[in-house]
Amino acid sequence: MDLFAKFENKLGPIGDYAEQAPGYFAFPKLEGEIANRMKFMGKERIVWSLNNYLGLANHPEVRKVDAEAAAQFGLAYPMGARMMSGNSNNHDRLEKELAEFVGKEDAMLFNYGYQGMVSAIDSLCSRRDVVVYDAESHACIIDGLRLHPGHRYVFKHNDVADCEKQLQRATEMANQTGGGILVITEGVFGMSGNQGKCAAIAVLKSKYEFRLFVDDAHGFGTMGKTGAGIGEEQNCINGIDIYFSTFAKSMASIGGFIAGDKQVLKFLRYNMRSQVFAKSLPMAIVVGNLKRLELLRTKPELKEKLWHNVHRLQNGLKENGFEIGTTNTPVTPVFMKGGLFDATQLVFDLRENYNIFCSVVVYPVIPKGQIILRLIPTAVHTDEDIDLTLAAFSAVRDKLVNKEYPQEMPTFSGAIPA
Repeated sequence: MDLFAKFENKLGPIGDYAEQAPGYFAFPKLEGEIANRMKFMGKERIVWSLNNYLGLANHPEVRKVDAEAAAQFGLAYPMGARMMSGNSNNHDRLEKELAEFVGKEDAMLFNYGYQGMVSAIDSLCSRRDVVVYDAESHACIIDGLRLHPGHRYVFKHNDVADCEKQLQRATEMANQTGGGILVITEGVFGMSGNQGKCAAIAVLKSKYEFRLFVDDAHGFGTMGKTGAGIGEEQNCINGIDIYFSTFAKSMASIGGFIAGDKQVLKFLRYNMRSQVFAKSLPMAIVVGNLKRLELLRTKPELKEKLWHNVHRLQNGLKENGFEIGTTNTPVTPVFMKGGLFDATQLVFDLRENYNIFCSVVVYPVIPKGQIILRLIPTAVHTDEDIDLTLAAFSAVRDKLVNKEYPQEMPTFSGAIPA
């Protein structure tokens, strides 16, 4: 059998409508300056799909430093992996400042957050070690666990009692294998907006021997008094042994980092294959991230504006009868009922008639019959953006309830649905 034969008529559940979706539902092209409003298919839309939490993507100080760093260093320097020829004082400085900010002894840069998570799990855990993880962990965690040759146990989402039950099983297994236990959860879950039960899980260390690894991609820069993340928010910095985040959210950049004890970070530097065998993060990006971190620390008004918008949006949705779950972070899911065609027609209506661009989540990511519209408020959104969005959501919700949407995929020729 030809290896490629299986691709001819099967693109997987997400790709079932690949012919109808490209350029609109899949791989859409947002154009213009990164902002609260951008161009989509030639028209201005209010955009709720960018993880630009603090509005740093187009902050004038950031743009200036990015441009100057690119002009000075280009995108090639430094050439080679960090261990061999790709290190610099700026790389070391960024790691030092990140570690200090999140309250850890040391930190290590990653080229990409997703790649870094996969490789970190692979490096930290041997076949004798046991992993316990939250059922709604991000795909990068799941992919890291696929590389893990040892045992793993999953606990129900944010269920500390079930986490303890799985820790009991893990302890029995670790006693047999002679390994250790790693518990993995998230600081902020990117789909639901729920905070992970980091502090409560850390308390279980009084009863069980394990280390706690927290992926705080959505919490870094948005949670805690200074923006230092979920450890600061939940007052459990010392209970988190491995702190992980990405620059792709609040920092509006590329790359990521992991932070923890010096000895653990020393081991990772010499054993994490994704970094040992990959080119160093380009200098222009490192210098730009130093500026972003500086603004994150010295301009609290950015986080204050973000949270003003979060509260205005989420309170407005609840006052208008929308279900947004139990989110207590900027991530704002709006739950509705309907099938695939309802979801596509609804999103098409929002974009074409109300100029609202947001992400939609349907089966197989969530159960059939459910729709999630996922909104990401940022510091650059305005009160007008929020008020227009609330009005638009109320209008499309009424159409959905009254079954006014056709049960077919919309066409994208520019026609507006009836």
